[in-house]
Amino acid sequence: MSLEAIRYQRGTGLYLLNQLLLPHESVWEPVPTMAEAHAQIKLMKVRGAPAIGVTAALALAVELDSRKNLPTLPVADLLKWIRAHLDHIATSRPTAVNLFDSIDKLWAKAQEVAEKTKSSVEVREALVALAQQIFADDVKDNVAIGQHGMEWLVKAVPADQASQLRVLTHCNTGSLATASYGTALGIIRSLHANKKLAHVYCTETRPYNQGSRLTAYELTYEKMPATLVTDSMVSFLLKQHPVHAIIVGADRIARNGDTANKIGTYQLALAARAHGVKMMVAAPLTTFDLAIADGSAIPIEQRPAHELIRVTGAVVKNGMPTSELATVQVAPQGMNVWNPGFDVTPAELIDAIVTEQGVITKAPGSKVFDVAGFLKTVQ
Repeated sequence: MSLEAIRYQRGTGLYLLNQLLLPHESVWEPVPTMAEAHAQIKLMKVRGAPAIGVTAALALAVELDSRKNLPTLPVADLLKWIRAHLDHIATSRPTAVNLFDSIDKLWAKAQEVAEKTKSSVEVREALVALAQQIFADDVKDNVAIGQHGMEWLVKAVPADQASQLRVLTHCNTGSLATASYGTALGIIRSLHANKKLAHVYCTETRPYNQGSRLTAYELTYEKMPATLVTDSMVSFLLKQHPVHAIIVGADRIARNGDTANKIGTYQLALAARAHGVKMMVAAPLTTFDLAIADGSAIPIEQRPAHELIRVTGAVVKNGMPTSELATVQVAPQGMNVWNPGFDVTPAELIDAIVTEQGVITKAPGSKVFDVAGFLKTVQ
């Protein structure tokens, strides 16, 4: 059974696994309102672009169900309430486009149903159903991404190496970052399930340590052959212990294929190109933003300074970690900090973008992807 970060059932509510406490504690926290969902996303108790989009949708469904007065409102007043709450949760984190995709779908559905029925009850029912569909679709799409990515990579390497693949991943893109299964980690999970994975390396992913806290946790849980490395070891690793592919997720992909992902992805792509390693991006179609021509227009979130200068972990006693957590500061007080949460990898450095509808590659001689052309063929 895979790990999960989101639990939802109508009538029972929405619960999120507090990922700030992993891997030392597993604490599920109720999310009864959109305001609480905003806080959970902002504090990164829940993170990962797909999981953020799902959380926003389900939080709206829960609050529509729990506020008994909402179905009694005139439909115009209910639409105003919905619009205000969607606008607020949109301010939680700016880079992950999946959040805005969920918001746009929910708002479009609310307007459509309100126009047809003028019934607040029917608007509520339609939005709850859509939120549940967004949740279910993410799981289905991740499984498809895993299959497509595995098939592409097996064909991209020499035939005599296709059953002993070594890969590296960055940040956390598995069950904890999505509704379930994962995107980049979903591909790795598919490789493992089909006995084609020889080894996976995961980066620590400073400064928030999603790799050492979360990906390492998932890989250990799934009993995959895995090794943790620091971000600064990757270039030397590729030279000393060659891998076949670096596989990462994405928070937003521009029309030309430029990809915003967790900070450190760009330097991994540079290292991959220098060592002849395939660079793969895995993301559902909801991650594409055709309104943005290239990566220069992608907004980059600036995170608080304390995330860079402080580290939280389990207190070790007699050589073993305990359930007691402690935070220590590793930099001097007053030190200036620049802490972007994401960077942008140019399309030129990416070999393949894996989606639930197939794999996008570049035309011969092109440095960019025809994302719009691909989407026309699959939608």
